[in-house]
Amino acid sequence: MSRIQIPRGTQDILPGTVEMWHHVEEQIREICRRYNYQEIRTPIFEHTELFQRGVGETTDVVEKEMYSVESRGEDALTLRPEGTAGVVRAYVEKKLYGAPTQPVKLYYLGPMFRHERPQAGRLRQFTQFGVEAIGSHDPAMDAEVIAVAYRFYEQLGLRGLTVELNSVGTLEDRARHRVELLEYLSARRSQLCPDCQSRIDRNPLRVLDCKVQKDQELTKDAPSILDYLSEESAAHFEAVKQYLDSLGISYRINPRLVRGLDYYTLTAFEIKMQDIGAVETLCGGGRYNGLVAELGGEDVPGIGFALSIERLLLALEKTGITLPVPEGIDCYLVTQTPQAKGVTVRLLDQLRQAGIAAEMDYLDRKMKGQLKAADRLKARYTIIIGEAELERGTAVLKSMDSGDQEEVAQDQLVDALLGKLGDK
Repeated sequence: MSRIQIPRGTQDILPGTVEMWHHVEEQIREICRRYNYQEIRTPIFEHTELFQRGVGETTDVVEKEMYSVESRGEDALTLRPEGTAGVVRAYVEKKLYGAPTQPVKLYYLGPMFRHERPQAGRLRQFTQFGVEAIGSHDPAMDAEVIAVAYRFYEQLGLRGLTVELNSVGTLEDRARHRVELLEYLSARRSQLCPDCQSRIDRNPLRVLDCKVQKDQELTKDAPSILDYLSEESAAHFEAVKQYLDSLGISYRINPRLVRGLDYYTLTAFEIKMQDIGAVETLCGGGRYNGLVAELGGEDVPGIGFALSIERLLLALEKTGITLPVPEGIDCYLVTQTPQAKGVTVRLLDQLRQAGIAAEMDYLDRKMKGQLKAADRLKARYTIIIGEAELERGTAVLKSMDSGDQEEVAQDQLVDALLGKLGDK
C-alpha cells in the first residue's frame, strides 16, 4: 500500500523549526501591543460572495486561485485567500463601528489558501499577519500602518528594505485616468497576454499589475494615475510622504504599483527585499475606503497590510539571521532501579506544576542511555534516584554543565532546583 503524502503546496512545521514560528508570533503580538492593535480571529472559510464582492471578480485571486466548495443546502463557501474581507465583514456584522474607541485597530494571524504554482515563499496554504485600521481618513494613519510592518521587519533584524509607494486615487480619479489608459492599451491589445486582453475592458488598471515581462515592457509608458489625482487625493498622498519622511522611513514612488486586489483606493504600498529568491515582495497593503460600504456597512475608510510569515522566514534565512529561540529543558529525571519509578513519576509532576520543564525516560533504558537522552534534550540538570536515594528519601541533583552535584531531600527538590534555575 502506497504512503499518503502531504498535499502539494503545503508544509509540515516540525519541532526544531516551529520554535522560530513561536518567536515570530511573540514579536507580532508585542509590536501590535505597542501600536495598540487588538487581535481578531475570523473563520477560515467564508461565503464565496464575500471575496467576489470584496476582493474583486477580475482579480487573479478570485478568477484563478480560490478553493471553493458547494456546501449541502448552502451557498458556495471558500477557504479564505486573504484576511481583509473577513475582518471588514466582521466589523460590519458585529457593529464594531459603534465601539467607544475609534478608529478600530485590529490584527490577525492565521492560514490563508490560494491555488497557485508552489515555489519558495509561495505556498497553497500560507500564514499571514495583517493589520486593519478602520474609521480614519487621516494620512498619518497610512504612515502608521506602513511603520508597523517596517518596524516589525527591523525588529527581527532585516535591513535593506525598500518601501514602494503609490496612490491609485479615488474612483473618480480612476475614471479620468481610465479614458487615457484604455486608449493606450487598446492600441496594444493584440500584443498583450490573454489575461491582460480580457482585463482591458473590465479593469484596465489591473493590466499594470501583470507579471509577464513582455507586457511590462509594452505598458512601460502607460499614462500614470499620479497625473490624474484630484487636488484632495494629491494632498493626501503628499501628506503620507511627509509623515514617512518624519519617521525616517525611506520610500520609492512606483506609479505602476496597483496591487492585485480591487478594493484599494489612494495609498498603495509594498515592502520589498532583494536577493531572497524569486519572490521579493515581503508585504503589501493600502487604503480601501469603499470596501466597508461594498460589504453592507456605512461609507467608512480603512487601511491595512498583510505579510507572509513564510516569506519572512525565507528572508531571515537568506540574510543569515538566526532567531533567539529557547533550547533544551530544565532537568531530566534518571531512574536507576525499577522500584524508583513511582517516586520519579510523582517528582516529575511536582516539578512541572512548579513551572519547571522536565522529562523522564519512558523506554526502560539503562542509566547510560538515560543520561544520553538528557544530553540530546540539552537538559541543564539531571535528578538521579537510585536504590540508596530511594531508601533515604533523597535525590542527586547534578549540573550538566559543571558536573557539580549534591544530594537533596525529595520534599525540598522543587525549591532547590528553582533556586538554581533562578541564579542563571
